[in-house]
Amino acid sequence: MTDVGRGDLFIVSSPSGGGKTTLIRRLTENPPGEPLHFSVSHTTRPKREGEQDGREYHFVSVAEFQEMVQRDEFLEHNEVHDNIYGTSKAEVLPRLAAGEDVILDIDVQGAWDVRRAYPDAVTVFIVPSSPKELSRRLTSRGLDKEEAIRKRLINAAKEIQQAQEFQYVIVNDDLERATLELQSIVRARRLTPARQAMRLQRIRSEFR
Repeated sequence: MTDVGRGDLFIVSSPSGGGKTTLIRRLTENPPGEPLHFSVSHTTRPKREGEQDGREYHFVSVAEFQEMVQRDEFLEHNEVHDNIYGTSKAEVLPRLAAGEDVILDIDVQGAWDVRRAYPDAVTVFIVPSSPKELSRRLTSRGLDKEEAIRKRLINAAKEIQQAQEFQYVIVNDDLERATLELQSIVRARRLTPARQAMRLQRIRSEFR
């Protein structure tokens, strides 16, 4: 059970190109009530055109990343598509303790690692509507060569088999509907007794 006054940690996963980043951006731009904090991951991959350090990722060298690992600064870290990614404790834990909701954009392996470190996390899996549509998205991004796309599709087939292990699943075949469904998950979580505890305490005292 979530501690009274503590925020929720939302983990959103999907195969590469599945749309999780777009859905998270739309959620944080139009949250159901109080804002959510997007946890910016650290990565050793090169910065892409248009990306900004501290917005999409904290871009660090392999040596800097390994130093953070040695200092036990990550909730999780994994190698994905030949680069290392990690979720720092400093991005997440202080905000949860302060009552803020935090959302992670993370791969499937990272999701399980965070869940082991923080069992109260809420897990959401975004499923692309079909292999053909996922291939189209990966190709249209123009970020990867043909061999890299093929590898991502192979990984996607494995990751989708784990969808049933998540608490919530959203099929991303309609962007507006998928956005509404993700907003609904956050809204429902904020209506649990633990999250409403202070309001309930006041109302219960008035009914005595």
